[in-house]
Amino acid sequence: MARTIIIEAHGGPEQLKLVDRPVGDPGPGQIRISHRACGLNFIDVYQRSGLYPMALPTALGMEASGIVEAVGEGVTHLKPGDRAAYASAPPGAYCDARVMPAAQVCPLPDGIDFDTGAAMMLKGLTVQYLFRRTTPLKAGDTVLFHAAAGGVGLIACQWARSEGITLIGTAGSDDKCALARDHGAAHVINYRTEDFVARVKEITGGKGVDVVMDSVGKDTFDGSLDCLKPFGMMISFGNASGKVPPFDLGILAAKGSLKVTRQTLFTHIADHATCQQMAADLFAKVESGAVRIRIDQRFPLERVADAHRALEARATTGQTILTL
Repeated sequence: MARTIIIEAHGGPEQLKLVDRPVGDPGPGQIRISHRACGLNFIDVYQRSGLYPMALPTALGMEASGIVEAVGEGVTHLKPGDRAAYASAPPGAYCDARVMPAAQVCPLPDGIDFDTGAAMMLKGLTVQYLFRRTTPLKAGDTVLFHAAAGGVGLIACQWARSEGITLIGTAGSDDKCALARDHGAAHVINYRTEDFVARVKEITGGKGVDVVMDSVGKDTFDGSLDCLKPFGMMISFGNASGKVPPFDLGILAAKGSLKVTRQTLFTHIADHATCQQMAADLFAKVESGAVRIRIDQRFPLERVADAHRALEARATTGQTILTL
């Protein structure tokens, strides 16, 4: 039996329940993994609340680290005793142990501890596809990154600095702006006290940025389009403030032949080989010291509801993990 967090109805953090569930043995293409730590992400909130509807009841959690206990037929990249980490569907990472598909579970280098492994996979792989796989980016380009002091943002600040990319970060307080700057943001904007569109134009000499990376959604979408230079790319990858409402496609022409894309990590990592390559790229950044994974909040598994409340209140910085 393994302690597991489930929901039986969509709603607030009070819907999160701790239960005991049998684990079982892995079938073909599966592994059984004993977790050491679990990651917390906004997708967990979306699934719990019903923004991303789930078949109920369901377990929650999309990333964790631990030790492989058993492997099923056909699994060749992992063996019992291996250290491993993952960001992967289906949900169910909020637990002591589970059986799950093996394809997106990645061998964890010895130089990366379990807490870091649990904290880095979903957010770090997100940054990897934003900078490597979505649109061409090179040294000297300029990126506007919203929520730059959050878990994805602090990784993005460091990644941009390591690649010679100028990152302009927005955040909701002076302290969070300072944190983003400390992690590599070239410029920071407090969106509560400054007009981020005007500041971006000022910083770029009126030219605008090459790319906007936006996980905030509704509150920042329109302004983000106004920050782009002609032919610029708007990458939407989250909905922290709510879904972006429908808009007139002609606006993109009027604002400079802009491009807009809505990305999701799970499309990028669906292919086993691609997922493993992306993880290797991320691990190399972390092991080299170019990217440091900052864990600012730790909650025991049984306090997962408090962790969700803190995340939704935007009271967190860096990464949050659940300890076992």
